Amino acid sequence: MKIEFKAIASVAVVALSALMMGSCTADADSSGLEYMPDMYRSPAIEPYVDYGEIRGRENMDVKMKMSAMTPPAGTVPFYGTDSATVSLMLPYFRKANVAFRETHGMYGADLTSMDEYTLAVNDMNPLKLTADNAEGMFKTGKELYTAMCQHCHGEKGDGNGPMVASGAYAGVPNYADRATLSDGQMFYSIYYGKGAMGSHASQLNKKEIWTLVHYVRKFQNADYGKFDTNGLMMAAAVAMGADTTTAVK
Repeated sequence: MKIEFKAIASVAVVALSALMMGSCTADADSSGLEYMPDMYRSPAIEPYVDYGEIRGRENMDVKMKMSAMTPPAGTVPFYGTDSATVSLMLPYFRKANVAFRETHGMYGADLTSMDEYTLAVNDMNPLKLTADNAEGMFKTGKELYTAMCQHCHGEKGDGNGPMVASGAYAGVPNYADRATLSDGQMFYSIYYGKGAMGSHASQLNKKEIWTLVHYVRKFQNADYGKFDTNGLMMAAAVAMGADTTTAVK
């Protein structure tokens, strides 16, 4: 019995050693052999998964390509059944100018020869700011601004963010000097980009951009978002569209 046990143990040790050695590889970028790929690799197509190397097969033609596909033009993610929310999240009806093809790399996009940035002066913020929602709106706006804007525009919106201070970028404007811009023009600039700033349309949805517009107004007027005892905003709403309920699609 002891001899059989020792024999079995010896075979097991040899097999385990062979298994462990077989997992080793000289390729520093390889994690070794995959013995049970179905346990952690989904057979379904998933975004951001490297399909250039799977189950022992390597396809160098797709190694450096993202597997996530761009949704067909005009499609809208499901945002529930609330009509106001669905209307707000419909594709932006304004287009970037043809010059953006070269300046912002928008090759293949649906562009226009018209100056829609100028036309956007009449577009008003569809997210109405009230005494009841102002605190939550600015809280969300600050979170978005910190994550997406502060590195260039600065914590105080003065254009002196860490990226500017490092010398990586220059010419970032002080928001206080842009107080005459309408909500629509600010939205257009964030959505498509402006000057050295690239488009944020793939990083922020329309509701988030309109929320940012409200937050940026705080840099331009300290009283923006403050209300009197009658529920009226203390800051003048010149070119801001703060009191409008007209939705911009």
